[in-house]
Amino acid sequence: MCAVGWRIITVMEILGARILIRPVDPGRTLAFYRDVLGLAIAREFPGGTVFFLGGGFLEVSGSATEPASDGVAIWMQVRDLDTVRRDLAGHVVREPRVEPWGLREMWVTDPDGTRIVLVQVPPDHPIRRDTRD
Repeated sequence: MCAVGWRIITVMEILGARILIRPVDPGRTLAFYRDVLGLAIAREFPGGTVFFLGGGFLEVSGSATEPASDGVAIWMQVRDLDTVRRDLAGHVVREPRVEPWGLREMWVTDPDGTRIVLVQVPPDHPIRRDTRD
C-alpha cells in the first residue's frame, strides 16, 4: 500500500505489459513493423503478432475501422539516430532535432498514422547517469 495525501491506496502489481495496435489494414501494418522497422518477432498467433520492443512488447492484432487517436505515440530508443534516419528516409515525418529536454528525436508514422518517436539519448544526458546520492 502507498499513502497519497490523506488516503491509503493499494498499488497494483503489474506482471506484464505491452502496447496493442488494432490497425485498419493488418497486413500492411504488420509488414511495416516487421519489414520496415525490422522489429524482431516475440510470438505469432492466429490474427496477431507480438514484437520485441526493447524492454516491452508491441502487439499488432485484430483490426479497426479508424486509425488510433492523434494523441497516441510509441517511444523507441535507438543507438544511432543518424543511421536510423538513413534507413527510414521515406518514412520520416519530422527530421531529427535536439529537444529542449536534451534528447535527439525524429518522428515516423506507421501506415495508420500512429506516431513513432525515435530517440537517441546523448552520452551526457541525465537518463544515462545514476543521479541518486
